[in-house]
Amino acid sequence: MKAAVLSHTGATPAYADFSDPEPDTGQVVIDVTAAGVHHLDLAMASGAFGNPRTLPYVIGADGVGRTATGRRVFFTSPVSPHGSWAERTVVAEDDLLDLADGVDDVTAAALGNTGLAAWLALTWRAKLQPGQNVLVLGATGALGSVAVQLAKALGAGTVVAADRDPDRLNLSVERGADVAVTITPGADLVGAFRDAVGEHGFDVIVDPVWGDAALAAMHVAARGARHIQIGQSAAATIQLPAGLVRGARLEILGFAHVDPPIEIRRDAYLQLTRLAAKGMLTVDTMTLPLRDCKRAWELQQEGAPRKLVLSP
Repeated sequence: MKAAVLSHTGATPAYADFSDPEPDTGQVVIDVTAAGVHHLDLAMASGAFGNPRTLPYVIGADGVGRTATGRRVFFTSPVSPHGSWAERTVVAEDDLLDLADGVDDVTAAALGNTGLAAWLALTWRAKLQPGQNVLVLGATGALGSVAVQLAKALGAGTVVAADRDPDRLNLSVERGADVAVTITPGADLVGAFRDAVGEHGFDVIVDPVWGDAALAAMHVAARGARHIQIGQSAAATIQLPAGLVRGARLEILGFAHVDPPIEIRRDAYLQLTRLAAKGMLTVDTMTLPLRDCKRAWELQQEGAPRKLVLSP
């Protein structure tokens, strides 16, 4: 079969032949129809997570496909050395998530780990309640753009979208954000956030960026706010005053979409794909054929403006 194969740590995957997957007990072969492209794929290939996987291996952490019985599923954690950037892969059957009828494979793949992270960050981790105010940092990114829409769909009060690109932030407003805040060097972000949300402040902060924007957001946190830390695209460290945490009784909660039990993830993914099938949730995607995996890799490194999906 054809796949995106990584032969050396730090290299770019190549479109090449790879051995067909052979399932063990409790595993199932998936005919892949759409595979998500993530920063995680790049980080793993670079060796950033310590011990590299046995080389060569197929890139890709998740995707959508069909089992031999025709069941349409979303899958994560393919069994090494197989990955999702391939014509076929192999996955533990217990890890499969069903899709709602009416959602296309590309949208379903784009809503995979990214959409699950947004949904579960707001519900399972932050326990968002109707009427509470939400700030989404990195709001024009794949996760952030979904989080803005979901916060509104879940009944949030004021939803504030913050990021660097004012044109793309306008789209966030069209899709549910009440206010957009453009992050620019030297700007008074604390003042901008306060103006956007009012005296009460933010009850929930969705944060895939960290850095100065995260620190500014904490200055505008409501009492008992939950700051959900998902990523560090802006910076790896900040100087956080202890009094800021104590004063707001701020909860800083680390989160990854794999944290909740599988039953919760299954239910979340069905709800996500149902919203998308009804046209209530939009994901901006860019689909490339699997043979263009090198180009997808480069686009992801450059920061693709839309969610990249590979189609075998």
